[in-house]
Amino acid sequence: MKIDHVRFCVKNAQSTRDWFINYLGFVSIGSCLSRGIRFEAVQAGAIVFVLCSSANSANQVAKFLQQHPPGVWDVVFQVENLQQQVERAIAQGAKLLQPIQQETQANGVLRWAVIGAIGDLVHTLVERHGITSLLPNAETMLALDESLLQAKNTHLLQVDHVVLNVPTGQLEPVVDWYGKVLGFKPQQKFAIQTPYSGLCSRVLVHPESGTQMPVNQPTSPRSQIQEFLDVNRGVGVQHIALETRDLQATIQQFRQRQIPLLKVPEHYYTALAKRMGNALSAVQLSAIAAHQILVDWHPNEPTALLQQTFTEPIFSEPTFFFELIQRQTIANNGQTNRAYGFGEGNFQALFEAMEQEQLRRGSLLA
Repeated sequence: MKIDHVRFCVKNAQSTRDWFINYLGFVSIGSCLSRGIRFEAVQAGAIVFVLCSSANSANQVAKFLQQHPPGVWDVVFQVENLQQQVERAIAQGAKLLQPIQQETQANGVLRWAVIGAIGDLVHTLVERHGITSLLPNAETMLALDESLLQAKNTHLLQVDHVVLNVPTGQLEPVVDWYGKVLGFKPQQKFAIQTPYSGLCSRVLVHPESGTQMPVNQPTSPRSQIQEFLDVNRGVGVQHIALETRDLQATIQQFRQRQIPLLKVPEHYYTALAKRMGNALSAVQLSAIAAHQILVDWHPNEPTALLQQTFTEPIFSEPTFFFELIQRQTIANNGQTNRAYGFGEGNFQALFEAMEQEQLRRGSLLA
């Protein structure tokens, strides 16, 4: 099971498509109008987003936007055996929103079903044979060869992970649901606390594909997680991490396109230079600080760097944002080691940086 694509509910699919193209460097890979819903698909590397807006007030997109601000509606998973996966989901109590459907296309067969997830989030499960469109009745929405996308030079590769926010007390039930219904396994568990607020996070990983879904819950009334839940009016996807092959170059491009990124406190870099196991040179530290990048490493592999930064919310409400992440791979004694984890060493600094944005908005001490 791996992420096939992600669908967003937005107010205007065409203008949002143009924003992804002009600001994030995506390319358009097709559009269609079906049952009152406008679909616009964009792609960068292996990252595919489908932007959905409503032409009337009676469809699923309209209903989503009546309850929530723009954001993620459907995290679509590609599976090898759809029948088996649907039977498992139903047996574990998942709500089947759409039974298995099949469409024979020019170059392949597309099969899909939809289950309800947490809150108003849904998961479409798709099984693809041959070359198929992203959506039924949408032959133009075909995945492009990655080599065709490099003209945009975004350096973006794939979705690294998707982060879900849930209310206090729901962390373990949600972790349990994803385990029973979709086969995810719980991994690390983290807790962050500052003088103002806190959160608790659990990482879910699918054992077959390595697909990762961290789940957060707030541990204080003014946590940034609680702010998300309040503004989003319920559970939802807080952010999606996009892996890049060159984070510094991606940051430069985003800043040139006026994409606001999270500001990192200066004391973070003073502490970073003194952190145990630090193998960064003075030149590397200077470049990292100049680009406002958070850096982490495992004590046993200090040169396999995990680098990350975050955009500010991309919609008008302080809800959904993107993470940009680079997992450096190094060769050591003939073995290749890739940075893993989620920047656990950065959690405190990240949380404090996000609190500064809350203070600016006036929501932290309200």
